[in-house]
Amino acid sequence: MTSVLFDVPGPRARLRHRLYAVVGIAALLALIGFVVYRFAESGQFDGAKWSWLEYEYVQLELLDALGNTLRAFAAGAVLALVFGAVFAAGQLSDHRFVRVPSMAVVELFRAVPLVVLIFVFHYGIALGAPFYSVVLGLTLYNGSVLAEVFRAGVLSLPRGQREAAYALGMRKTQVMTLVLLPQAVRAMLPAIISQLVVLLKDSALGFLITYEELLYQARFLGGSFEFGRPLVPITIVVAAIYIAMCLLLTWLANTLEKRNRRNKKVIDTPAKPAEDAVMAAV
Repeated sequence: MTSVLFDVPGPRARLRHRLYAVVGIAALLALIGFVVYRFAESGQFDGAKWSWLEYEYVQLELLDALGNTLRAFAAGAVLALVFGAVFAAGQLSDHRFVRVPSMAVVELFRAVPLVVLIFVFHYGIALGAPFYSVVLGLTLYNGSVLAEVFRAGVLSLPRGQREAAYALGMRKTQVMTLVLLPQAVRAMLPAIISQLVVLLKDSALGFLITYEELLYQARFLGGSFEFGRPLVPITIVVAAIYIAMCLLLTWLANTLEKRNRRNKKVIDTPAKPAEDAVMAAV
């Protein structure tokens, strides 16, 4: 199908796009090759630089750090989703005394940098354990972004959904929680998962307040003279762990989306014979 704002590319345009793709991939591979060459030239791939992986206590420390990262991510993700849903509903409220404070809270925590929130909770309010400061910072910042995502998802739904729910006798709270928000979550699932990936990576800021997550452990091991200060090797390993976790989140999102599409097809299929029978009777 053609679009008013987009013309289907012709043969020359497709050839030009393929050429751009080939040039871009070649440039990216050249950049990666140059980085690998510089690492090899500076001895970053020498066996002595990677000997730290052979020690059991180092492996256990990395596993503990990974567990701390996942704990902060899980707690922050759940609380951010709840925060986003509540304040999205507040911003969509018909009551001004609910809508205005909700908008103010969302705009405030969206505007404040996450690292500032973490510092305020840890050094200002002094919550004690760094875990609580990291989780609260992740919750407020990412929850405010998710509130806007949920609000956009609800507003993108057809008005007929809301009107049909009211016609069934549902109250405003029931319409929002049982009808609109579930559909908004399904519609905005890619944006939600993208923000959760951001939340996962933002958990690395916990090292600034000595929260013993992956980046904190990488910094400690990378500066260790016992292993020859293997900063680059430990950074590569930790980066690979973060990439694997982000890919796992993306895979989970794609799986949920495919399952949702299959469920829609199963629900929609039985309706077609009935519609055909009605049309034939008419």
